[in-house]
Amino acid sequence: MSVITNEADLERILGATRTIAVLGAHPAPAKPAHFVPDYLSKNGYTILPVNPDYPDELLWGLNPVATLADVDEAVEMVLVFRRPENLAGHAREILAMDPRPAYVWFQQGIRDDDVAGRLAAEGIDVVQDTCAMVMHKKRGLNDAVSL
Repeated sequence: MSVITNEADLERILGATRTIAVLGAHPAPAKPAHFVPDYLSKNGYTILPVNPDYPDELLWGLNPVATLADVDEAVEMVLVFRRPENLAGHAREILAMDPRPAYVWFQQGIRDDDVAGRLAAEGIDVVQDTCAMVMHKKRGLNDAVSL
């Protein structure tokens, strides 16, 4: 697979995805790790929150699980809201998932070329430094919802 940079492939990924594990999901509505997955949830995606700091919060109808290993259903995408210095550890978690996700999406401001290359070499398409919500809106995948 590859590191994705063109908009047609980004649209394809968003169209092919239905279930997303959100690594670093946050309960504060003003944080991108909340309002981006919230927007995606309102546009038909199933959001599975992952964050060990908020086990008792209810996010998108679920309590966050501590790690990706605790996600108990298959996901097409892992959407990452974590600092770049944490990505290498998360890459190990992603590669241990069974089944593995088809896509890993590093949100805007998050980039690690080595980690992206490693995941791509293992057969996962990777998006870096791109906002899934902005791309969803830009491509007009659903104009009915606005923030």
